[in-house]
Amino acid sequence: MNARALNITSACRARREAHAHIHLHGRALSMLDLSACTTRAATLEAVAARADALRSAAASEWIQGFGMRVNAWTDDPRWPTRTELDAMAAGRSCCLMSFDHHSVVASTGAFRAAGIGLYDADPPHGVICRDGANQEANGVLLESAAARAWNAAPQPSLEQWRIFVVNALNDLASHGFEEVHDMLSPNWLGPMLSELDARGGLPLTAWLYAPLSDLEQQCSAGWSCDRVCLAGGKVFADGTLNSRTAWMLEPFADPMPDHPCGTALMDTSSLARAMRQCNDARVGLAIHAIGDGAVRASLDAAQATGSGGFIGPGLIPRVRIEHCEVIDRTDIARFASLGVVASVQPCHLLPDAPVLRRQLPHRLDRVLPLRELIDSGCRPGELLWFGSDVPIVRPHPCDSFDAAILRRAEGAPPSEAIGIDQAIRIEECVAAFGG
Repeated sequence: MNARALNITSACRARREAHAHIHLHGRALSMLDLSACTTRAATLEAVAARADALRSAAASEWIQGFGMRVNAWTDDPRWPTRTELDAMAAGRSCCLMSFDHHSVVASTGAFRAAGIGLYDADPPHGVICRDGANQEANGVLLESAAARAWNAAPQPSLEQWRIFVVNALNDLASHGFEEVHDMLSPNWLGPMLSELDARGGLPLTAWLYAPLSDLEQQCSAGWSCDRVCLAGGKVFADGTLNSRTAWMLEPFADPMPDHPCGTALMDTSSLARAMRQCNDARVGLAIHAIGDGAVRASLDAAQATGSGGFIGPGLIPRVRIEHCEVIDRTDIARFASLGVVASVQPCHLLPDAPVLRRQLPHRLDRVLPLRELIDSGCRPGELLWFGSDVPIVRPHPCDSFDAAILRRAEGAPPSEAIGIDQAIRIEECVAAFGG
């Protein structure tokens, strides 16, 4: 019997969703959801069906889909091509996002709208994937290049965003959450949530983390209230495992050309500057760090700046490292000794299992080392926090219970557990969710 069946009452006590993207979750609820597509063929068929449904819509309306799990497809685990999207989208611009939100495949029209040429050089912090002797872009874009194509689509109006936000908040509240931490909050989100609170329409409290480039503007905007606060800035130290852009200390088994250990998006010195900027503003810093190289750089920066511990009566951490999906053994004890929060999403273990086995077969014992973190002094709910990263992964606390306790998906045999020695107890899961 699995954690879900045994402990649903405990799971429903989850109080805090420590890593979410509120407005993106709300928008995703209205978009083409590809997460249930288990094959490449089914994904392309879904695009064709959406194109057919949009026959009478304005030509400017894009087909945008999210939730693709390419590494888990059972027929042909490779990305669709740009020309295949051109054919299936019936002339519409089309952009499909991987579930990790760090990679997309885009049609020729989407390339054109984003101002990306088929033979352009890679942009800073991005990759344009290529095929053939002529190295023409095949449609797959990573990191900053992916964001550029995705954001080239017509954007929702502020009123549409308001609807998306309300839908997302209500969905999160339906899972029992009383508090949500939003990562990478746009400038308009804080005022919108404060207005909802003033009208009595905010179903849970919210901490917001602004892009570091927007932090000064948001700090001076004055929208914080009792139930909505600007908790800090947000930066990215690396990419993701599925796109092979996570910053690793050791090479991937099958790395991208010229990127054997993934991609470092910030080095230790730039992370330290970000911490000092947040310290000066009396707010915290959340660092996206999935690979063990990115985690180490983040800890090094926290040590160099003395940025551990918490701020004020609300106990906002000065530094929280998000994801921490792979941690080197020598860095485990540094979280507690420095007072840095490990903000992890155990539920990522479930969809990431195929890529972990394929790309990190030699490091599986270092994946989400929750038992070691707790035993080294990261008390759940204090220095170990759980979230989901919704809409990357659905915000169901039971998924994280399964991953943290059983180290495998619901219904999977015990032999498929990853790092079973890192399993933790039910009550520790509840505490990590703020319960």
